[in-house]
Amino acid sequence: MIKEAIILAGGLGTRLRSVVDDRPKCMALIHGKPFLHYLIRYLQQEGIEKFIFSVGYMHEVIEEYLHSIKPALDFQISLENEPLGTGGGIQLACRLTTQTDVIVCNGDTLYKADISTLADFHKSVSAGCTLTLKPMKNFDRYGVVELNNDQSIFSFKEKRFYENGLINGGIYALNIPHFLNENLPEKFSFEKDYLEPKTTKNLSVPTLFGCIQDAYFIDIGIPEDYEKAEKEIMQHFPSDFF
Repeated sequence: MIKEAIILAGGLGTRLRSVVDDRPKCMALIHGKPFLHYLIRYLQQEGIEKFIFSVGYMHEVIEEYLHSIKPALDFQISLENEPLGTGGGIQLACRLTTQTDVIVCNGDTLYKADISTLADFHKSVSAGCTLTLKPMKNFDRYGVVELNNDQSIFSFKEKRFYENGLINGGIYALNIPHFLNENLPEKFSFEKDYLEPKTTKNLSVPTLFGCIQDAYFIDIGIPEDYEKAEKEIMQHFPSDFF
């Protein structure tokens, strides 16, 4: 079982500024509590015991909140002194982990994937990285992930309208030694510079795999979905979750 998680909470949140302009987007309030509260609670219920928060923009707001709940949360802060991109942020945060594998997720996305299922599959195929993949219908906000028969990832397709497809749900199981041995630069995009070059479309030996889970998914990166989260989030979790 994977017991540690890296939460990417350093984004600028520019697309959400029209409705949330005084805090990082992971701290946007949903029914009086920051979105980060719901993400932490979900991960705790999935067996995560240690949290590493990759922060940058307005990190003081996030840190103040985390320290306010510290007795119930084992966490460390990985601070970017300058923007490192998603890949650079993960790479820096990996230095604080103690396990061979870690869960990585976005601080503005809540996806009720089963972490045990993800971790078991990840280890069974000896993956460098395993993505949770969410089946979607009639969408244009996300690109599509194509799989081979063994669930290794063949390719990532660009954003456009799709009638149906698998999207990257933003939760990863990552093998830390494999990732750190890539000799990647200090600043880079996890998606563009690490994931995309590792598909079997580009490499003969698969290291990226996809674990399909049709679970509740919400990404508050744009105002419409932030409003949607406020309406939906109470419907998808038990009362003791809050």
